Amino acid sequence: MKDNRKELVKLTIHSFRDRNFAKDSEDPSRMFTVPINPESFTKNFKIELDTRRGHGNQGTDPRFKSTVPEQLKLDFVLDGTGTMQGYIYPQLKGKKVKEVKDQLAAFLGCVYDFDGDIHRPRFLKLFWGSEIKFPCILSNLDINYTLFNRDGSPLRVKISATFLNYLAQEARAATEKAKSPDLTHYRESRAADRLDLMTYNIYNDSKYFLQVAKANGLSSLRNLKPGMKINFPPFDKQES
Repeated sequence: MKDNRKELVKLTIHSFRDRNFAKDSEDPSRMFTVPINPESFTKNFKIELDTRRGHGNQGTDPRFKSTVPEQLKLDFVLDGTGTMQGYIYPQLKGKKVKEVKDQLAAFLGCVYDFDGDIHRPRFLKLFWGSEIKFPCILSNLDINYTLFNRDGSPLRVKISATFLNYLAQEARAATEKAKSPDLTHYRESRAADRLDLMTYNIYNDSKYFLQVAKANGLSSLRNLKPGMKINFPPFDKQES
């Protein structure tokens, strides 16, 4: 009878010298495969808001500042006892269980160690099935030693690693949406359009309509006529 069970896919971490993750900059010798998959992983999304209040104002009107790069946190175990079911350290290639210190050194060599050729730790990509394909850099690492030999050498450590999503400047610029309020926009006015409402739709705030009117040479809101091409330039919101 045919065995339809799929092969267990392990979480792997690939390291690159190139910030654009070019294939020819990948170092297979530094790739790390987690010996036993994490039981869970955590994704963190955060939005930075400007909550400053004007003098004498009690309430706040939080305004969007930026989207913080996504974070991915993984917790997994490195073991040297040989007693954990399903624990496979691929780098051993059938050899006896490698000491924890050697497994840890391989992990650090992949994600943490300084690379003299690029003067920084390497750029990383995490792969785990269809759920994780994550270009990133290591941002935080906790190593918790939990089990020891009689001589004090570690037998088991728990790794808590946080990775920060990373996109090179070129890739980031390519993925930014064209409707960003920090870019110049052009709109053609239609019947019943109002400049204050058009301004609100672009900047999410209507208070810039006087600047928009000035940028388009409009002396009055009543000068807005159907078919006019209106320029909505970027404004420094910190100065408004």
